[in-house]
Amino acid sequence: FNFITEKQLEIHYDNVYSWLYSIAFILLTGILAGSYPAFVLSAFKPVAVLKGALNKTKAMITPRKLLVVAQFSIAIALIICTIIITQQVKYAQDRKTGYDRDHLVHIFIYDDGLRKNFGVIKNDLLNSGTATSVTLAQAPLTENWSSGNSLNWQGQDPNTKIQVNRYSEEGNLVKTAGMQLLTGRDIDIQKYSSDSTACLINESALRMMKFRNPVGQSIYDPPTSWHVIGVVKDYIQESPYQPIRPMIIKGPKEWMGVILVRLNGHRSTAETIAGMEKTFKQYNPAYPFEYTFTDVEYAKKFAFEQLVGKLAALFAGLTIFISCLGLFGLAAYTAQNRIKEIGVRKVLGASVTNITLLLSLDFVKLVALAILIASPVALWAMTNWLRDYSYRIQIQWWVFALSGILSIAIALLTVGYESVKAALSNPVKSLRTE
Repeated sequence: FNFITEKQLEIHYDNVYSWLYSIAFILLTGILAGSYPAFVLSAFKPVAVLKGALNKTKAMITPRKLLVVAQFSIAIALIICTIIITQQVKYAQDRKTGYDRDHLVHIFIYDDGLRKNFGVIKNDLLNSGTATSVTLAQAPLTENWSSGNSLNWQGQDPNTKIQVNRYSEEGNLVKTAGMQLLTGRDIDIQKYSSDSTACLINESALRMMKFRNPVGQSIYDPPTSWHVIGVVKDYIQESPYQPIRPMIIKGPKEWMGVILVRLNGHRSTAETIAGMEKTFKQYNPAYPFEYTFTDVEYAKKFAFEQLVGKLAALFAGLTIFISCLGLFGLAAYTAQNRIKEIGVRKVLGASVTNITLLLSLDFVKLVALAILIASPVALWAMTNWLRDYSYRIQIQWWVFALSGILSIAIALLTVGYESVKAALSNPVKSLRTE
């Protein structure tokens, strides 16, 4: 459990209270589990017991059946939840990110030495063939470090204040990140000195600002006025389950916190990392070389949902196992109670298949009832869970059908052994009087 949840839960064996709680829990469980059969057995009349009437029960609803239905209801609900959670994670993972995560790394700038030497580091990485593109940026592409509602532009509704994400680049971000430029161009301070106050906006910002011709428009973010030179396709910076916010990507006048490096995909990863490490240690020997792959960071955005799915699957498996133990015991008990009936049926010509189906049908009814109970509960729970995600799946009917079929199959496999064993028994032995 610690491995799955990445936690460090411990049992303090040296703590007296841990032992007291454990003993109390065991005693409570034993009393609860044993109280019902104790009361039932003590209620039987000695004469009835001596006549062999102890096992004769005709009740339609018994605690055994209720427990089986309750256990399978929980198991089926967890199976449904596991399938839906897995679908939701897969749905978000398949969403287009708006940039190329492969072979992209970022290095945090911890001191001014990296900023001062950035030019020679960049040239060294490009000339050695380690990288195909390098740039400075405000933050990793997978994180948002700045946002605000202080932006102003022509045609803005003065009564509307919308939160806009801020990002910044030194230039060449579109090529380095593998973004898609919809109109205009990227920032290039080498060719255009005025690009120190240039900016790009994303599609969401374009829709919000309602620019017909965005290139050349001005956006004022105190204390600087920025002129738009291009529009990039929306890319996922924050949660892949939520809508993409409007974004402004500013030029090199802003502060930069990371170096983005597009590694050479024609070389092995080990080779490019070794080349990058050599360059950074040469120009920044005082600090250890640390880097992060963008695709690894992006994958972390799904960690919580994947953990929930794993735990749901784990507990579904445990619940199914416990349910099958109860179902197996109930099947053995039922077969033993009906052993004379089975003998009579066999004498009258019933086949093994007929008897097996007869005994199994009772348990299929219990599982079917569990499906009817679990399905609406799971639907309600998953509908509420999915409401937290703007980008979400639609719950499909086949999820419930698959869970039901799987549960019935598990039940049939569980009771099949006892049913076949009872059907194959010798009717002479079954009908022999005690």
